Amino acid sequence: MKQMDLMGWLFLFLGLPLILLLTLPLISMTTEPSAAMLKETIADKDVVAAIARSISLSLCAAGLAFIMGTPLAYLLARKELPGKRLLEGIIDLPIMIPHPVVGIAILSLAGRNHPIGHFLSDVGIQIMGTKTGIICVLLFVGLPFYINTVKSGFDSVPVRLENASRTLGAGALTTFIRITFPLTWRHMILGIIMCTARAISEFGAVVIVAYHPMTAPVMIYERFTAFGLKYSQPIAVWLIFISFVLFVMLRMLSKSIHPYNR
Repeated sequence: MKQMDLMGWLFLFLGLPLILLLTLPLISMTTEPSAAMLKETIADKDVVAAIARSISLSLCAAGLAFIMGTPLAYLLARKELPGKRLLEGIIDLPIMIPHPVVGIAILSLAGRNHPIGHFLSDVGIQIMGTKTGIICVLLFVGLPFYINTVKSGFDSVPVRLENASRTLGAGALTTFIRITFPLTWRHMILGIIMCTARAISEFGAVVIVAYHPMTAPVMIYERFTAFGLKYSQPIAVWLIFISFVLFVMLRMLSKSIHPYNR
């Protein structure tokens, strides 16, 4: 790695306002609540339940992303599908659209007046005000992060390795299980972490679909509107800490990934 030169210091100076923009609000947020307030907050059963609910439901959404998103990511990386660019755009759409719109769209689809909503009601599945609805929302907003990460992993695996396996008589599925999957599992873990971290932070869509049972971001909003910063900041600090741990894991895993050249 090269030493910093004049251009490097210039670029650092230009990027410094962005660094301050990212760090100063978080530093202020995490240092204002006292240790006693943080301890009292984490002793609150409702707060612990909301944080645990955010983590568990986010992990459920990430698990579904792994099961259903992995095959789709492989197809996008290896196959020329009709309308592939359109499909990639659809997958990225949750990143771009306002998330309250996501909640409204899911509720409109799950309403009794919609055929899908009518079917879900008949089989006893409820979306509004349930954990099932929250998982649907979290999967919706987190799926692009999982698919795009895993697709990059599949892209990094040399096609010649798969071709060699097929030449030796292995079928497509056997090749995927024995060759491609082992070379991509770190990207899958990264995708799961990215999806989970994004899901934990979701508020806009969740509050529309299910205000109750409360997730941590919804509880932060409720405490802020009802009692102000003093009672919402400690919950936010704990949520920031959890997110920080997740992204430390992400960075540690990313260092162990070495892309392959085709």
